[in-house]
Amino acid sequence: MMMRYGSLVIFLLAVVAVSVAASGFEAGYWYFEKATRPAWSPPPWLFGPAWALAYLALALAAWQGWLGGRDGRVGALLAWLVLLLSSGVWSWLVFGLHRIGWAWLEMGLVLVLAVWCLVRFRRLAAQAAWLMLPFVAWIAFLWVWNLALWTLNGGPLARFLS
Repeated sequence: MMMRYGSLVIFLLAVVAVSVAASGFEAGYWYFEKATRPAWSPPPWLFGPAWALAYLALALAAWQGWLGGRDGRVGALLAWLVLLLSSGVWSWLVFGLHRIGWAWLEMGLVLVLAVWCLVRFRRLAAQAAWLMLPFVAWIAFLWVWNLALWTLNGGPLARFLS
């Protein structure tokens, strides 16, 4: 029983570590005062809870993948770890460096990695794949939001959409 829930604790600690590191880059003046946000932008207070739910689902998905099968789980969990670390880089690029173009490209990579993990987890346990869906949905939303943010603040699509 300890082995079963001990692995859950490890996955939860991993997502907490990444979320704590990523939350160190506050939006601050640039995001709230200087950047033009899309009209459909979520309120700033929503980002924290949305990330928390997405990361919780991500940890549970990894745990179910771990429990679900032996064959292929090491590769799937390594892909998950790369996904987790890559997802934390987005906050640094957007809020820390204000490089919204690079953040959009990086978020596209995170989206591809998330779908790849979902497929890999599906082979291990159907429940693990289902648990990946909230994370994939949140990342897909952020990818579109990031593109809109970039465009509204002088990104290359601004020429075509103005």
